[in-house]
Amino acid sequence: MKKLNLPAYEFKLKQEGKKTKIFDALRKKELVLTPEEWVRQHVVKFLIEERDFPKGLIGLEKSLKLNGLTKRADILVYGKNAKPLFMVECKAPEIKITQAVFDQISRYNISLNLPYLMVTNGLTHFCAKIDLINNKFNFLKEIPYFEELTS
Repeated sequence: MKKLNLPAYEFKLKQEGKKTKIFDALRKKELVLTPEEWVRQHVVKFLIEERDFPKGLIGLEKSLKLNGLTKRADILVYGKNAKPLFMVECKAPEIKITQAVFDQISRYNISLNLPYLMVTNGLTHFCAKIDLINNKFNFLKEIPYFEELTS
C-alpha cells in the first residue's frame, strides 16, 4: 500500500488468496484492505495515538439517513456527552480532495450539524470547524486534539 502523509503504524495484515486483509482493532474484525481502508485505519490510529481521541468514542462506517437514503460516515467521533462531534470522510490516496468531497461531507452533516469535519485521502488533509449559524467552513491549521474540540 501507498505511503501516506501520516505516521507509519503497525497493522496486522493477512493474505487470503488474492486478497489482503487488515485487522480493524476498533471493530475487532478483519477487513479487505482497500486503499480507502488503508487511509481509514491510519486516520483512526492518528486520532487515538497522536491526538488523544478515546477509542470508545470513535465509530466507523456509521449509518446516516439523508433524504430517505442510507449513507455511511467513515469515521464519527462522539463527545463525552455521547453526541456526535467530529466526522471524517476518507478517500483512497489516488482520489483528489475536490469541492465534490466537501459537498459530500457537508450533505452528510445536514442531519447531524456537527461542529467539526475532516476530509482526507491520506496525503492531503483538511479539517474545519463549522460555523453552523453562518454555514461556513473555518479551516484549521492542524487536526485538533480531542480535548480542544468544542461544540
